[in-house]
Amino acid sequence: MSRVFSVVKRELIDKEILIEKELELKLIVVGLLSRGHILMEGVPGVAKTYTSKAIAKLLGLTFKRVQMTPDLLPSDIIGFYVYDQKTGSFVLRKGPIFTNILLVDEINRASPRTQSALLEAMQERQVTIEGEVYELEEPFIVIATENPIEMEGVFPLPEAQLDRFLLKIEARYPSKNGLITIMKRADEIEESIRTLKPMLTRDEVLEEIKIVRDIRVEDPVYEYVASIVEETRKHPAVRLGASPRAAIAIIKAAKAWAYIEGRTYVIPDDVKAVAPSVLVHRVLVKPELEIRGASAKDVVLEILTKVPVPKP
Repeated sequence: MSRVFSVVKRELIDKEILIEKELELKLIVVGLLSRGHILMEGVPGVAKTYTSKAIAKLLGLTFKRVQMTPDLLPSDIIGFYVYDQKTGSFVLRKGPIFTNILLVDEINRASPRTQSALLEAMQERQVTIEGEVYELEEPFIVIATENPIEMEGVFPLPEAQLDRFLLKIEARYPSKNGLITIMKRADEIEESIRTLKPMLTRDEVLEEIKIVRDIRVEDPVYEYVASIVEETRKHPAVRLGASPRAAIAIIKAAKAWAYIEGRTYVIPDDVKAVAPSVLVHRVLVKPELEIRGASAKDVVLEILTKVPVPKP
């Protein structure tokens, strides 16, 4: 079993630092171990920032946060050169993107120009400043948040950028009992997160990332994933189906899920576990059906029940 996930689960869930967040934490760890970026959708106040920051602290990773606004410039994220009068030369002032976990809060509030500044970093794990290329330290993942109910003053993410996110995670409200626990322990939870200490090192995280790459996938599982992705293009309710990058993303995420579950090989249940989070933001439903209540999530779940599961 993944030490990364076991540490996160023990410290944050078992000690009730974060309440009812096991699935969200597990999916974030899946993203981290498969070197994939994450889009977290949820209304304000459901601990999206706390969750990301706590994971970074426990794993000995650097963490930075950017609050997206319409007037934010690309240089505010990636950095820029400033003139140093003492040395008579230009010195690079690195932006917050030079970190291990970058939390981009309310990504859809930034202009398309600023959003595009993230594309190179997310895809190539490097940034270009004044023609100079700078490699980003591994691991590097972007955790972007967006508010699903905001309609004014936002710039919807284009499909090309949505496709760069390995997973989309729905940050849900807690249950009534969970909310009561949060209210009772609010001050204690905040203090506990603030005082968290690293339980693993960056090198240990990188070692698990290497292990995940070597998780075995047999041909029937590849065929199963291909069938699921192809079905998203054939479904009568779908306007735009999943791309080949989506199929690759399912495999990567399934490998990490299998490793967390303590296996060295992927089974169809691993694919089923991660497929909704991988596909829901990549599948576009026809507008006329969306108005009637159809959603990408419903389509994906229907496809997962329809596509035959390969036999052992």
